[in-house]
Amino acid sequence: MLRANEKLPYPVTVQRGLLSTLSQLVSDCAPAYRYAVIVDSTVFTQHRELFKRGFPSHRTLFLMVPPGEREKTREQWARLTDALLEWGAGRDTTIVAVGGGVVCDLAGFVAATFMRGVPVVQVPTTLLAMVDASVGGKTGVDTAAGKNLVGAFHNPSAVIVDPNVLATLPLPVFRSGLAEMIKHGVLASESYFEALNGALPELSGSTPAHVDALTELIADSIGIKAKVVIEDEREGGIRQTLNFGHTIAHAIEQQAGYDMLHGDAVAIGMIVETEISSLLGIADASVVHRVRDAVARARLPVSVPPGLDLEVVLAATYGDKKARGGVARYALPERIGAMTLGDGAWSVGVSDEIARAALQRHA
Repeated sequence: MLRANEKLPYPVTVQRGLLSTLSQLVSDCAPAYRYAVIVDSTVFTQHRELFKRGFPSHRTLFLMVPPGEREKTREQWARLTDALLEWGAGRDTTIVAVGGGVVCDLAGFVAATFMRGVPVVQVPTTLLAMVDASVGGKTGVDTAAGKNLVGAFHNPSAVIVDPNVLATLPLPVFRSGLAEMIKHGVLASESYFEALNGALPELSGSTPAHVDALTELIADSIGIKAKVVIEDEREGGIRQTLNFGHTIAHAIEQQAGYDMLHGDAVAIGMIVETEISSLLGIADASVVHRVRDAVARARLPVSVPPGLDLEVVLAATYGDKKARGGVARYALPERIGAMTLGDGAWSVGVSDEIARAALQRHA
């Protein structure tokens, strides 16, 4: 059993086979009279017996969420909260979020707002959710104006990570999670970046869930994010570095109608934003090549999808949460393992001219 970071105010446990005792783990860390399991419908179909085992049938409600980013909406939030109210749930209820990043964010937001806040246990079932969405307490939904613009900070009571569940994950979805792991190496640890880079050909192959190093790499990736979150829980400073790659990624996702995997967009975003850093003289051009090479080794996209209007993508960056005073801001690397402090806010205001040039180089 690996604990990702002992200093977090909640346990994050990474171990193969944890789902076989899920109900007991949940009751240990967030005991309640009622349990509402908000679960990705595809995941529930694949692992129904594991998720239902041990929960009291007359005091447990299973609520399905269809897969896909398009489901992370205020309408789904309303449907879920209405279902809880109709069931009679109160503050004696623990929410259990089982699924990928969409379910982690959505169910977390339900927990943050229902009865002004009830406990939530995060049970991520995609690689991306394991290393990113389930840790840090960010919850929310998307709007037509952009991703995650309505939400709240609400820490989970625990995060339960079972790498075995990744065996049923479609390969493109698994690879999507590798982007966030690469990101963690770039922003905080060259040694982790190199260890991950060496494993990427095997991890992006046909049976990645069975790679021996996977469990430890997941725990180390979570540990990097946890260290940043501990230093800056509310994203007022260094936590903004976790947005590396995401200003461009969110803009691409929005213009693509959320019809692409989040990690794929982040992969492209990291390359473009490292290019921005190079054009500004913050990072050496070799850093761009190292980031692009890692993305390619993970078999993730390395260029902006054809057909997207770069000017529209550029305009969408102004809807990012980091934008200030009419200027889009970016979290930028100085080198592998270190981000630039910028003007003291761990982000840098970037002109349209520079951002456009970076986009054009990777279109």
